[in-house]
Amino acid sequence: MCGHSRPGGPGQGQGQGRHHIFFSLAELNQALTQTRDQLNHQRFQKLDGTRHSFFETLDRPALQPLPRARYEFARWKHARVNIDYHVEVEQHYYSVPHQLVKKQVDVRFTATTVEILYQGQRVASHQRSYQPGQHTTLSEHRPPAHRAYLEWTPERLINWAQTIGPQTAQVVKTLLERRPHPEQAYRSCLGVLRLSRRYTPARLEAACARAVALGAYSYRSVNTMLSKGLDQVPWEERPPQPPVAHDNLRGADYFAAAKGDS
Repeated sequence: MCGHSRPGGPGQGQGQGRHHIFFSLAELNQALTQTRDQLNHQRFQKLDGTRHSFFETLDRPALQPLPRARYEFARWKHARVNIDYHVEVEQHYYSVPHQLVKKQVDVRFTATTVEILYQGQRVASHQRSYQPGQHTTLSEHRPPAHRAYLEWTPERLINWAQTIGPQTAQVVKTLLERRPHPEQAYRSCLGVLRLSRRYTPARLEAACARAVALGAYSYRSVNTMLSKGLDQVPWEERPPQPPVAHDNLRGADYFAAAKGDS
């Protein structure tokens, strides 16, 4: 690599004239450094002092130290806290204090961190996750009712239900799957499972079998069947349901009359 100096340029006054050739970048940079120093110490024509003296008296005292942390690019968005006390950031869900449900918040997120602010105050901070459809939840953000079930997991609930019977396990599994977050169904699942203590595992299994057949997946449905003894009534002996009366339902009489007319 080579370059040419010019009048007033690098090397002037030191034998490096207009046609001086530099054979390396290091040699060129050295010449530029020498010329920069000469220029900074050259006195002004209409002012007292030099560029160097002005820097030392005006600029240097005003300089601030560089930040300890390097600048990190951040993005912002508005979000409304969902009823499950989470906000969505690029298909991942982060928790905030449950008191902020349905509130409008600001979200600042970088490549490594997600911060949630409410009315200018930071209320939550999470490590950034790139797993779509997953949740990052802090225990202190949960409502008190949810904190009581932290020791429970969906697998533990289903395993308990399977010790009672497959129909009970199906009810518990469906309850967990129907909620956006499984923990929201813990209360109902535990309520169903604890019915085996008030009644018997066999009766609970029979009630859950009827709940599965009816599609009645709730603690209230199973509890009602047990309290009214419906689990002990054979499925074939259940009382007949009255016919539904509606103008659009023609019934057997209509078709019998139509057959006679033909």
